[in-house]
This record gives sequence, structure tokens and C-alpha cells, in this order.
Amino acid sequence: MRLLVCGGAGYIGSHMCKLLAEHGHEVAVVDNLSTGHAAAVRWGELHVGDIGDAAFLDRVFDDFRPEGVLHFAAKSIVGESVTDPAIYYLNNFSSSLNLFERVRRIPECPLIFSSTAAIFGVPRSDLINEAHPKYPINAYGRSKLAVEQVLQDYWTAYAMPSMSFRYFNAAGADPAGNIGEAHHPETHLIPRVFDSILGRSCAMKIFGDDYETPDGTCVRDFVHVNDLCNAHLLGLEFLKVRRGALAFNLGNGTGFSVRDVLKAAEEITGVAVPHEFTDRRPGDPSRLVADSSLARESLGWTARYSELPDIMQTAWAWHRDRKF
Repeated sequence: MRLLVCGGAGYIGSHMCKLLAEHGHEVAVVDNLSTGHAAAVRWGELHVGDIGDAAFLDRVFDDFRPEGVLHFAAKSIVGESVTDPAIYYLNNFSSSLNLFERVRRIPECPLIFSSTAAIFGVPRSDLINEAHPKYPINAYGRSKLAVEQVLQDYWTAYAMPSMSFRYFNAAGADPAGNIGEAHHPETHLIPRVFDSILGRSCAMKIFGDDYETPDGTCVRDFVHVNDLCNAHLLGLEFLKVRRGALAFNLGNGTGFSVRDVLKAAEEITGVAVPHEFTDRRPGDPSRLVADSSLARESLGWTARYSELPDIMQTAWAWHRDRKF
């Protein structure tokens, strides 16, 4: 298939491009490079521009004529979405509508949307399945939930097939070490841990050690980036036989605490992680872990990287010798 990857210069998008190319798909990338890296686009031609630019998208669609679209382009810093929600609604919501208007003109063109566990808000159960109430507590989560709702309406009105994947905590890097997680500034836990070990940042701050968890630190579900990408590949195939506006949660189904991450990093590197504890951040739930049984039953998807040290080992190989 000819597949257009929006946000393909970013962390998950670049891994997706590699997997698609390895499976024989023709790939083109759209990215404005506001957070992505041109050096990460090694599989497919890069078109630099914004999905909110109608004329730019028209040119890309006319030239490439995609048969499927994977949409990763979004702002994703929760704290920033609270202090500056406008850019989240403009970038994540309005620009997505601009993209969808082009997609729906192509009969039966499947669209895969990168959503988030942030749509659920504060968890009401130990494991979060697709039926869990959706009450996002920040503009990031609300913007993503709004897009999911649009996709439902587009299926009803225009028969535009789509699949939304709600990621929990994406982590790790391609085992070959050529691409990996590279945000500026970095806000994700595992790369911050390794940056601290490598002396690229000051001692990392850990927000809270008094949560209602076994060791007092937050518990999160870390899922390897390649496992996420495999789900997208399965989703494209699934939409060929069962069309609709579908949605799945993607996670390991196992929770790991912040202290677990520190311990694994120290075992992998042999170096103690410079860190200090500080106050909790508002809105951080104690535990956030996925129930991905629907993805397993419907798509045949399982997380191949189930152990935290295995996930973090791939991240360490990237961060130690990162290319960009």
C-alpha cells in the first residue's frame, strides 16, 4: 500500500515508517519538524509542512495518492496543554479535521489515529479497558478525545474507516539503535533517567513519593514502541475486513513504579541514578495500567516486550550513542 505517515519524523512515527517499509509498503512522511527530526526520516520521502495547511496537504495528496493514512502528528506535553491549551486545540483538533477532509475524499481509505490513555482521566479501576469512563483532566486528553468523537461521526456520515489506539506509556527504541526517543525538552521518565546518568541533565526530579502504591511512587504501564507499531500494522489489515470507527487500548497490562525504573536503569548501566524527590504534580494518578485484552482478542496483538529491563535496554542502547 501507499501509506502517508503524518508526524513520521517523531518518536513513534519514525519507528512506524521503518516497520511499514520492512513490510513492503511505500511510505511518505508529512511533518512540520516542530518536535520531530529530519534525521529520523530514513524510510520514505519527507514532505516538510503542517497538516493544518490545506494547500500543502492538497499537494501531498495529489502527488502521493495515499491508500491509507497513519496520523501521529500532535502536541503531547500535558503540562503545556494546561498552561497553553490553545495550541493543543489548534494543532491536535483543528489540524486533524483538515487532514480528515482530505482522507474522506478517498473511498474506503483507512486512517489510524494515535490517541492516548489521557482521554480516561483519573482511573476508577486497577486496569483500564475501553469501556472505562472518559473524563480527561487536561487539554491534551480532551483534544484527543474530541478527535476520536469526530472519527465516530465521520464513519457514520461518510463511511470513513478509522482505528484509534490509546497508548499508555510508549518506551524503548528500535533494537538496531538508529532511531529512538528524542524530545526537546525531554519530559518522559525513561529518557530523563538515562540523560541524568549520562550527565546530560541535572539530577532528575521525581514528583511524589507518597502515593498509594507499594513503594510510594507512581505506577505506569510501559509498552515498547515497536509493539505499538505492530498494533498499527495489524490495525491496517483489520480495517480491510471490518470497517468502522474502532478504538483499542495498548499497554503491557503490567504496572511498573518510578522506583522500578530507577532500579532497572542502575542494573543496566551500573550507575546510580542522580535524583531527588519533590512535590506531586496536580492530576497525576497513582496508577495507570491498561487492559489490552480487546486488542489481543480482535487484532491478535500482544506486547512482545513484557519485561521492563528488556524495554529499557533498547532505550539505553539508543541514548548512549544517540544519533540526533
